[in-house]
Amino acid sequence: MAEIPGFIAVETGDDSDLPLAIAWVLPDGRIKHTLIQPDDDWLDDEFNVLNGYSLDELHNFGATPLDVIRELENDHFSATLFTAGISGDEAALARIFDTYGIDPFVELAPADSLYPGLSAGEWSRARNEMFSEMGLEPLRPEHEVEVMLRLHERLGAE
Repeated sequence: MAEIPGFIAVETGDDSDLPLAIAWVLPDGRIKHTLIQPDDDWLDDEFNVLNGYSLDELHNFGATPLDVIRELENDHFSATLFTAGISGDEAALARIFDTYGIDPFVELAPADSLYPGLSAGEWSRARNEMFSEMGLEPLRPEHEVEVMLRLHERLGAE
Protein backbone atom coordinates (compact mmCIF):
# COMPACT_ATOMS: atom_id res chain seq x y z
CA MET A 1 0.00 0.00 0.00
CA ALA A 2 1.27 3.48 -0.82
CA GLU A 3 2.29 5.72 2.05
CA ILE A 4 -0.53 7.83 3.46
CA PRO A 5 0.26 11.54 3.51
CA GLY A 6 0.07 13.30 6.86
CA PHE A 7 -3.17 15.26 6.69
CA ILE A 8 -3.98 17.77 9.43
CA ALA A 9 -6.79 20.23 10.20
CA VAL A 10 -7.37 22.71 13.02
CA GLU A 11 -10.75 24.12 13.99
CA THR A 12 -10.52 27.73 15.07
CA GLY A 13 -12.74 30.38 16.55
CA ASP A 14 -13.76 33.42 14.56
CA ASP A 15 -10.48 35.23 15.25
CA SER A 16 -8.98 32.52 12.99
CA ASP A 17 -6.06 31.55 15.19
CA LEU A 18 -7.86 30.48 18.39
CA PRO A 19 -7.37 26.69 18.23
CA LEU A 20 -10.41 24.76 19.45
CA ALA A 21 -9.89 21.26 18.05
CA ILE A 22 -7.30 19.43 15.98
CA ALA A 23 -7.15 16.22 13.97
CA TRP A 24 -4.50 14.46 11.94
CA VAL A 25 -4.12 11.15 10.18
CA LEU A 26 -1.70 8.54 11.49
CA PRO A 27 0.55 6.56 9.14
CA ASP A 28 -1.82 3.57 9.40
CA GLY A 29 -4.82 5.66 8.28
CA ARG A 30 -6.44 6.11 11.68
CA ILE A 31 -7.45 9.64 12.64
CA LYS A 32 -6.45 11.25 15.92
CA HIS A 33 -8.75 14.05 17.11
CA THR A 34 -9.08 16.14 20.26
CA LEU A 35 -10.54 19.33 21.59
CA ILE A 36 -7.92 21.79 22.82
CA GLN A 37 -7.95 23.41 26.26
CA PRO A 38 -7.47 27.11 25.62
CA ASP A 39 -4.52 28.72 27.35
CA ASP A 40 -5.63 31.63 29.56
CA ASP A 41 -3.59 34.03 27.40
CA TRP A 42 -5.65 33.02 24.36
CA LEU A 43 -8.90 34.21 25.88
CA ASP A 44 -8.43 37.94 25.69
CA ASP A 45 -12.06 38.96 26.11
CA GLU A 46 -15.60 37.71 26.44
CA PHE A 47 -16.07 38.03 22.69
CA ASN A 48 -14.09 34.94 21.75
CA VAL A 49 -16.23 32.84 19.45
CA LEU A 50 -15.94 29.18 20.41
CA ASN A 51 -17.96 27.63 17.52
CA GLY A 52 -20.60 26.20 19.82
CA TYR A 53 -18.19 24.78 22.39
CA SER A 54 -18.38 25.97 25.98
CA LEU A 55 -15.27 26.86 27.95
CA ASP A 56 -16.19 24.07 30.38
CA GLU A 57 -16.37 21.57 27.53
CA LEU A 58 -12.96 22.64 26.19
CA HIS A 59 -11.38 22.53 29.66
CA ASN A 60 -12.98 19.22 30.69
CA PHE A 61 -12.61 17.27 27.44
CA GLY A 62 -9.74 19.01 25.67
CA ALA A 63 -6.06 18.19 25.72
CA THR A 64 -3.65 20.82 26.93
CA PRO A 65 -1.73 22.60 24.17
CA LEU A 66 1.46 20.95 25.48
CA ASP A 67 -0.16 17.50 25.21
CA VAL A 68 -1.18 18.33 21.63
CA ILE A 69 2.44 19.26 20.85
CA ARG A 70 3.73 16.03 22.42
CA GLU A 71 1.25 13.87 20.49
CA LEU A 72 2.01 15.65 17.24
CA GLU A 73 5.72 15.23 17.91
CA ASN A 74 5.29 11.49 18.54
CA ASP A 75 3.28 11.04 15.36
CA HIS A 76 4.83 13.51 12.88
CA PHE A 77 8.15 14.97 14.07
CA SER A 78 9.91 16.87 11.31
CA ALA A 79 7.22 16.02 8.75
CA THR A 80 5.35 17.92 6.10
CA LEU A 81 1.63 17.80 6.83
CA PHE A 82 -1.03 18.59 4.27
CA THR A 83 -4.00 20.84 4.93
CA ALA A 84 -7.02 22.18 3.09
CA GLY A 85 -6.71 25.62 4.72
CA ILE A 86 -3.04 26.35 5.18
CA SER A 87 -3.13 29.94 6.49
CA GLY A 88 -5.69 29.31 9.26
CA ASP A 89 -4.05 26.04 10.28
CA GLU A 90 -0.60 27.67 10.32
CA ALA A 91 -1.80 30.52 12.51
CA ALA A 92 -3.54 28.16 14.95
CA LEU A 93 -0.52 25.83 15.18
CA ALA A 94 1.78 28.83 15.64
CA ARG A 95 -0.34 29.93 18.60
CA ILE A 96 -0.09 26.46 20.19
CA PHE A 97 3.70 26.32 19.76
CA ASP A 98 4.25 29.98 20.72
CA THR A 99 2.52 29.38 24.05
CA TYR A 100 5.58 27.37 25.09
CA GLY A 101 8.21 29.19 23.06
CA ILE A 102 8.71 26.11 20.87
CA ASP A 103 9.59 26.34 17.19
CA PRO A 104 7.15 24.30 15.09
CA PHE A 105 8.68 20.97 14.06
CA VAL A 106 6.16 20.34 11.30
CA GLU A 107 5.74 22.14 8.02
CA LEU A 108 2.37 22.65 6.36
CA ALA A 109 1.67 22.38 2.67
CA PRO A 110 -1.55 22.65 0.68
CA ALA A 111 -3.18 19.25 0.20
CA ASP A 112 -3.88 20.00 -3.46
CA SER A 113 -0.10 20.06 -4.05
CA LEU A 114 -0.18 16.25 -3.77
CA TYR A 115 -2.03 16.09 -7.07
CA PRO A 116 -0.07 17.96 -9.74
CA GLY A 117 -2.45 16.72 -12.43
CA LEU A 118 -5.34 18.66 -10.86
CA SER A 119 -5.81 22.39 -10.62
CA ALA A 120 -6.56 23.80 -7.16
CA GLY A 121 -10.12 24.41 -8.34
CA GLU A 122 -10.56 20.78 -9.44
CA TRP A 123 -9.25 19.53 -6.11
CA SER A 124 -11.59 21.90 -4.22
CA ARG A 125 -14.58 20.71 -6.25
CA ALA A 126 -13.66 17.06 -5.61
CA ARG A 127 -13.26 17.85 -1.89
CA ASN A 128 -16.68 19.53 -1.74
CA GLU A 129 -18.26 16.56 -3.55
CA MET A 130 -16.64 14.17 -1.06
CA PHE A 131 -18.07 16.15 1.87
CA SER A 132 -21.49 15.91 0.29
CA GLU A 133 -21.17 12.17 -0.49
CA MET A 134 -20.03 11.38 3.03
CA GLY A 135 -22.50 13.72 4.76
CA LEU A 136 -19.72 15.40 6.73
CA GLU A 137 -19.24 19.01 7.80
CA PRO A 138 -16.43 21.20 6.48
CA LEU A 139 -14.42 23.01 9.16
CA ARG A 140 -14.71 20.15 11.68
CA PRO A 141 -11.11 18.92 11.80
CA GLU A 142 -11.87 15.21 12.02
CA HIS A 143 -14.20 15.55 9.02
CA GLU A 144 -11.65 17.61 7.07
CA VAL A 145 -8.99 14.94 7.65
CA GLU A 146 -11.39 12.09 6.81
CA VAL A 147 -12.36 13.77 3.54
CA MET A 148 -8.74 14.50 2.56
CA LEU A 149 -7.84 10.88 3.32
CA ARG A 150 -10.75 9.42 1.31
CA LEU A 151 -10.12 11.86 -1.53
CA HIS A 152 -6.47 10.80 -1.56
CA GLU A 153 -7.52 7.14 -1.79
CA ARG A 154 -9.83 7.98 -4.70
CA LEU A 155 -7.32 10.16 -6.57
CA GLY A 156 -4.53 7.66 -6.00
CA ALA A 157 -6.64 4.91 -7.56
CA GLU A 158 -7.38 6.89 -10.73
